[in-house]
This record gives sequence, structure tokens and C-alpha cells, in this order.
Amino acid sequence: MSELASEPSNPAVSELAAGASDAATVVVRTTRIPDPGGLLAVLPKTDPMAWVRRSEGIVGWGAAARIDTSGPTRFDDADAWWHELAGRTVVRDEVGLPGSGLVAFGSFGFADDPGDSTLIVPDVVVGHRIVDDESIWWVTTVGVGALAATPSIVRSPSPLPPVGLTYTDGAMSGAQWAHQVRVAVERIGSTTLEKVVLARDLIASATEPIDVRWPLHRLSVAYRSCWTYHVDGLLGATPEMLVRRERGLVTSRVLAGTIQITGDDTHDLAQAGALAKSSKDLEEHEYAVRSVAQALAPHCRSMNVPETPFVLHLPNVMHLATDVTGVVASNDSATSLALAAALHPSAAVGGTPTELAVDAIAELEGMPRRRYAGPVGWMDASGDGEWGIALRCGELSGSQVRLFAGCGIVAGSDPEAELAEAQAKFVPVRDALGR
Repeated sequence: MSELASEPSNPAVSELAAGASDAATVVVRTTRIPDPGGLLAVLPKTDPMAWVRRSEGIVGWGAAARIDTSGPTRFDDADAWWHELAGRTVVRDEVGLPGSGLVAFGSFGFADDPGDSTLIVPDVVVGHRIVDDESIWWVTTVGVGALAATPSIVRSPSPLPPVGLTYTDGAMSGAQWAHQVRVAVERIGSTTLEKVVLARDLIASATEPIDVRWPLHRLSVAYRSCWTYHVDGLLGATPEMLVRRERGLVTSRVLAGTIQITGDDTHDLAQAGALAKSSKDLEEHEYAVRSVAQALAPHCRSMNVPETPFVLHLPNVMHLATDVTGVVASNDSATSLALAAALHPSAAVGGTPTELAVDAIAELEGMPRRRYAGPVGWMDASGDGEWGIALRCGELSGSQVRLFAGCGIVAGSDPEAELAEAQAKFVPVRDALGR
């Protein structure tokens, strides 16, 4: 199957509003507004961005400023650009909540090569938070060189479903991918490789361009406990928070170890118990938690790493989950993006040891991941923000969506069981695209 077409990305190329110089002052204003009827409901069809969980989060549209980066310095280049931009921004923020004021949405490539990534400051951001039982809504406008007019925030016409949707295998058929899993298990048994996450892709094709708001709405309803996102064509609903940095506290939710839900409550309860005791899944989970804790430790003065995971129930699967938390050291200036870079790739999406796992991925998957399993989320001017791992996702280009699903492979992995797990992980986006 051929790759979806994409525009090339140039390293460290910044772009501001038409006619403005790179050194122009950015003027940001945040004001409270009445409930407009829902975050995703106000998104226009053109250039929408989203980060929504339950009814809270932020959405935006337009591009007042952006940077496209690539290669091994993609995180550093974007972070440096953000510091420079924030330094020449004038902000009037009447709300003062996470997600108000100057914010950017971002999505970063999984691998260093090519690593195509982007950080975008929308023209307009609409946000919602519930604080002490009070529902607070706001709108942020961004102008370059002058204050932008505050738009009327109204519900957009409802999106229409994709037309004539069909599915085909991506880089490999299921049987071919299962064979690569066997190869990975053999390598784990004969080398120092302990775990590798192997992904596969599936291509959804429609007869007309797909309105991304359709799957976003459906994902947000079906997977309310996940973070529904869209940045520059990458859409999904991730259950995994790579890192949240908020007012001196950091949190990372680690998921590794998966079992499919059958819909039979009695059977699924037994399945959850089996998952919590599975040596294979506990081993996979331990690698992932260890990698996150080791990456965050240099930035924190104290940390809490639970000894045992809990079972996270989602509509299609159950995961072993651990919430790692920490208090940022007073002398640590790392932004949420820098912390995401330090964590990426965690063992949950790469493997361990990291270098061997990444090499195995490049050799065995037979496809470019692009931004699948990379950090996706947002950041504000102070460096606080939320970065999830781009999972349960698809990459939209016109009338095609390239879906991704990955599984953690360890010594005890069964290829057919891993293939079934991957199929289950395609379900969220497949269902969201359907009627």
C-alpha cells in the first residue's frame, strides 16, 4: 500500500501571520464567555485543533504562528522557538486557568528520521474548565502586531459522515505482521532486547474528503475518559498521558499490558483479574513504568511511583495502568514539552533497552510511524501543558485516514494474540469513522 501524501517539513522554519515579521509583537487576550454549546460544537471545518476530555479542554482554529521542525533536534528547536515567541508576547488574561492566555497545539514525530513535527498557535482558542463546581468558559484571540478582534463563538453546522468508506491493509497483512512478531520474540530470547512495541497500519478510504470533526465528535462521546485530539491531520483519543506539568506538579499515566473486552460482564471481570496477575503483562508494564520514572527523576525533587498497577477499563480494552507523579525541583526550568522529549520514547511505545528497541522497530515494522506514538498536546507561555501519546489514532489526508495500532512484545508474547490486540486497538477510530 502506498504512503499517504504529505507536505515536506523544513527544520526550524517559523511562520507568522501574513505580512508580519518574525520579531513582531504577539498580542493575546483571554476573556470569559457564556457556554457556547460544547467545545467540539464550535469548531469550524477549516484548520480545527482539539484537546478535549469529557467536557473540558481547549479547541482552536487558524494559525497565528507555527513552527515545523524535524530530525533529532525537533523538540529543542520547537522549545527554543516557543521561548522566543513567548518573550515578545503581550498577554491580557482575565481567566488565569491552564489553557488560557498564549497556548500552542503540537504534534511530534516518533522517530528522529524524519521526525516531522509541528507547534501551532491558533488565531482563536476556546476553553472550558470546571473549577469548584463552576463551569468556566473563555475565548482567546491572538494577533500579530495588533490586538485581534474577538469573534462571535457560535455552534457550527453539524459535520457529515464519510462517504463510501472502505478499508485495506497498510504496509503488511495481518499474517505478515504476526510473522514479524515471531521474529521479535526470537530476538528477545537471543539478545539483550527485553521488549519492543510493534505497530501496524490500516488504510481507510472514502469517496469524498473527510470532515475531521465527524470522528472527533464520536470519539469524544465513546471515549470520554480519554483525551480526544486533532493537530494538523493527526486525530485520535489517547488513554495515555505522557506528561502533564501544572503549577509545579508533574503527572504521567503509564499504560502497558492489554486485554480485549468481550461485553460479557462476568467474563470481563475474570479477564481483569487475570490481567492483574499476568506475568507477561506485568513484566511489560514494569518496563514502561521504570522508563518513565527514570526520565522524570532528574527534574523532580520528590516522586511517587506506585508499586502495583490498577486495571483501566475502556470501552474496547482493559489496560494495566500506573500514575507516576512528582514535584518539579525549584531550580528546574524544563517546559512540559521538554519533559515530553525526555520521556519519549517510553518503553510503552518503544521498548527496552530504548536504542535496541527503536532499531528493531525500524527493521521489523516495514512502515514509517510518522507522528503515531509521538507526543501530542498543548503548552502555555509558562511552559505548563499536557502531552499525550498519539495512540488510538489516524492520520487524515483528504479522503484517506491511515490508522495505527501497536502492541508490546516480550518473551512470552503469542503472535496471534498480539494480532487480535492490534485489531481491537483499531476499533476506536474505525467506529468513529463509521455512521
